[in-house]
Amino acid sequence: MTQNSDLVQKRKKPANSALILTQVANATLKKISYLSVGVGLGLSTLTITAHADTTGSEEYRGSAAVVDTSAPIAALSTLSSLDDDKPLKVTLPKIQQFKTTTGVPVRFVQTTALPIVDVDLRFNAGSARDTSIRKEGFGIANMTATMLTQGSKKLDEDEFTQAVETLGIHLNSSAYKDMFIVSLRSLSDDKHLLLAIDLMTQMLSEPAFDEDILARNKARLLVGLQQQKQDPNSLASIAFNQALYGEHPYAHPSVGTLDSVPNIDKQQLIAFKNQYLVAANASIAMTGNLTLTQAKKLAEDITNGLPTGQSAADLPEPKPLNQAKHIHIPFPSTQTTILMGQLGSKRATNPKDQQQQTNFAVGNEVLAGGDFNARLMTEVRQNLGYTYGISGSMNPMLARGPYQIGFSTRNDKARAAIEASLEVINNTLDQGITSSEMRLTTDNLKNSFPMGFASNAGINGLLGMMNFYQLPNSYLTDYVKRIDQVKLSEINQTMRETLKPDDFLIVTVGQDDPWQDKNTIK
Repeated sequence: MTQNSDLVQKRKKPANSALILTQVANATLKKISYLSVGVGLGLSTLTITAHADTTGSEEYRGSAAVVDTSAPIAALSTLSSLDDDKPLKVTLPKIQQFKTTTGVPVRFVQTTALPIVDVDLRFNAGSARDTSIRKEGFGIANMTATMLTQGSKKLDEDEFTQAVETLGIHLNSSAYKDMFIVSLRSLSDDKHLLLAIDLMTQMLSEPAFDEDILARNKARLLVGLQQQKQDPNSLASIAFNQALYGEHPYAHPSVGTLDSVPNIDKQQLIAFKNQYLVAANASIAMTGNLTLTQAKKLAEDITNGLPTGQSAADLPEPKPLNQAKHIHIPFPSTQTTILMGQLGSKRATNPKDQQQQTNFAVGNEVLAGGDFNARLMTEVRQNLGYTYGISGSMNPMLARGPYQIGFSTRNDKARAAIEASLEVINNTLDQGITSSEMRLTTDNLKNSFPMGFASNAGINGLLGMMNFYQLPNSYLTDYVKRIDQVKLSEINQTMRETLKPDDFLIVTVGQDDPWQDKNTIK
């Protein structure tokens, strides 16, 4: 992995009282939801994309004089108490920072409500590094992550699995395009936690990388890759990334390909571990029932066995296409899967760029947020009936990530749906979003903000992300401030500067090529 102006077609008026009732009830519930979000410890939503319900130019607040009190529950839309909401006050988690003796940065939040500990160890070592181990060695990082939990030099696969299950812990490793994550959740008492950390250090320092298990993993993965050919969403995503990124490391699938997986061997896994799973390339996030002293001891235990190593080199920046490109993949289906988009942004690390990304997040939520009030959803689904759902989002990474809009539609409506979507995007860029749309979106963002750190896992995921991208604590503390600072003119300007729909890459997977015959538009 997901623009501005008034809708292409006017919204149709409700045809019956049942629809009126539904719309009024939905409006009231949305309004209540903005004001009733709990303020607990939590915060996963601020990593990138904004999630908000927006309503275009519709207004929920009206005077009692214009309310038809004979209509069911219509009067709820004018509850005066909802107009007296006070500014949201959020108590943020207290983040403590330190470094281990090997120089690994650690962020720690103490929570005592539950006797658990979450540990998130991240390396700058995703699948974008595969080809540094072997040319076209796609899938090496993913296979390394898979095999870390399949036995160590002390414990074979069955013994390792039994130890994890006996302790009742969650111990996993995963490889993404940018990052390699080893995560642990355990009870916080020494009886469980110390044994859990021992298993974690075993898998990092002395994984078995058993040849027989590797052969089994490759066979299973090849079956999965063959099955992937029957999934139009996978086909569209693979083609989109290859066309968008070309020779850039982001172009290939993290799991590998049918050609590359058979060539993965044990020595490549060892080489990847030795080069990238090192202290100089690592960061740790910890959240849970620990004191600061205990957290420091735990971080030392985790990193002592890691070789010092060197930080991974910076990734190259991908080059934009600079012109429209259409790709069609024939697929026997009654529906066409569509992905459209462009190169997006990289992760912002300074206040100015972070404000720009917040501006875009607000504007994009109005355009393509995926809820029923987003402009694309309103026009392409509700008014035209081309799809069950359409949404788009930005995915910033170490290098420029993709901006994607995705949906599916009937084969004979594919071209019409694409052109309707592009028209909504262009109209939005030309005319801008409205002040009421901006207000509803920013209200939702602020009110949903605390939900991201409502759990240990939410807090720790945020800490891990901030550590990985080397973001200051102000990234968290200034989040609401950035939302309050958005201006309508700057949102619309940012949207126009960012999105270039005339140069979109558009991938379609379906029975008919929508670019062959314009007469398919109906």
